[in-house]
Amino acid sequence: MSVKDVIRKSILNSDIYSTYDLGKIALSLIIALIMGMIIYFVYKKFYAGVVFSKSFAVTLIGMTVLTCMVTLAISTNIVISLGMVGALSIVRFRTAIKDPLDLLYLFWAITTGITVGAGMYWLTLAAAVILIIMIIIFYAKASTGQVYVAVIHYEGTEAGDKVMKAFGSTKNYIKSKTLRAGTTELAVELYIKNDEFSFEKEIRDIPEVKDITLIQYNGEYNG
Repeated sequence: MSVKDVIRKSILNSDIYSTYDLGKIALSLIIALIMGMIIYFVYKKFYAGVVFSKSFAVTLIGMTVLTCMVTLAISTNIVISLGMVGALSIVRFRTAIKDPLDLLYLFWAITTGITVGAGMYWLTLAAAVILIIMIIIFYAKASTGQVYVAVIHYEGTEAGDKVMKAFGSTKNYIKSKTLRAGTTELAVELYIKNDEFSFEKEIRDIPEVKDITLIQYNGEYNG
C-alpha cells in the first residue's frame, strides 16, 4: 500500500467535522494566555537593554497562544497536521535578534504553547518555575556591576599614564586610542561595581585632560 493510499484511508476513516472537546480547547488557550502574560512580565522585569521593546514583549504572548492553537489543531486531525507542516516549512523569520537572551524568551513562549496544547500543564508549570529561578539567580549576579565605556580626551603623552593610574582597582580594558595633532582620544571599557565613580574626579583633576564621557555599554562582559 502506497503512502497516498494510507493518507486517503486515514482521511476516510477520520471524522473531520467531528465535535471537538471545546472545554479542553478553551482551557488550553486560557492557560496559554496566562503563561504568555507571565513570560511578558518576567521579560519586562528583567530586561537589561537600553530601550524596552513592548511590541516584542507582546509578541511573546501572541506566540504562546498561537503555538498552542497550532498544537491543538495538529493533535486533532491528520489532514490539518499535514497542512501545518507544509505551511511552517515555507515560513521565514527575518526579525533580527539583538540580545541573545531574547532567544530564551522566544523558545520559552514556543515550547510553552506546545506543552499546553499537548495537555502537559504540570510540565509547563515546572519549566516556568525553573526558568524564573534561573533568571533571578543570574540577573541578581549580573546586577552587582555595570559595564561602561569611558571616552577621554587629553593632551600630551604623560597624561595617558595618569589616566590609567586613576582607574585604580576598577577593571579596565583599552578599546581604542586615537591621536589627533597633540590630542589623544582614549576609549576604555570599565566594569563598575556598586556605582563606584570616584575615579572621575581624579581624572578631571589631571591638568592635561580636556573632558571625560561615560557611556553605559549593554554588551556582554567577559571577566
